[in-house]
Amino acid sequence: MRRRRAAEDQVTVRALFSFFTVLPLGRGATLEEAARSSYGLPLVGISTGLPGAALILLGVFPPGVAASLALVAALLAAGLHHTDGVLDVGDALMVRGTPARRREVLKDARVGVGGLGALFAVYAPTLAALSSLAEESPYLAALSLLAAEVGARSAMLLVLAFGRPASGGSSSAYFVRALKGGRRAVAIAISLVLPAFVALPLGWGALAAALLAAPAVALSALRVSGQAFGGISGDVSGATGELARAVLLVALSAVVTAGPAA
Repeated sequence: MRRRRAAEDQVTVRALFSFFTVLPLGRGATLEEAARSSYGLPLVGISTGLPGAALILLGVFPPGVAASLALVAALLAAGLHHTDGVLDVGDALMVRGTPARRREVLKDARVGVGGLGALFAVYAPTLAALSSLAEESPYLAALSLLAAEVGARSAMLLVLAFGRPASGGSSSAYFVRALKGGRRAVAIAISLVLPAFVALPLGWGALAAALLAAPAVALSALRVSGQAFGGISGDVSGATGELARAVLLVALSAVVTAGPAA
């Protein structure tokens, strides 16, 4: 029985990483399998942040170039999956009409000015903050990127733990159903603690920023998506994570570069 349970846990963990990264760990895995281990989603941020952190620490490129390559590496490690969510949510929020009409736009593959504006609003501050950190210290930038990646997934997880799917066919429905009882409690604990733990070496200001960023962004996303779409979706969750990364990196660039780490 224990061996069977361990084997099932391995399958669901591989499914989680396969769904949220480009790592080929769960071929043939289902959304249900990924959802069962979704309480570990913040850990996925470590795997997406490591390639970018390594690029920064190489010290081969100028700070701005290293930061740009590091951000690209993090986005590619996630398969640009959540970037698509930023585009879709940006376009949908520009639509005037009912939540049902906005949900239709979420599914539209075309990209409009709202999506492009959202892309700039999310990634321009992200890159500027990471560049500032890289100029200060490659070590600070690398650790900040890791903390931001973990914080991004933590915000996504909080949205999935507290949100209500806008429609039964949304991919978020699998995760919302799975995050009940003990899994929900573990998800909340990991989402609140892990970003702060990663950011702790950066100082007390960074610790406070990491503690607040994911819950604040998740709460805002839940409120906006409830009003605009009648609930959450996979796109909303992904866009929430991208925004949380931006918010945390901007905050870290302010508190970390203001003085020596505590």
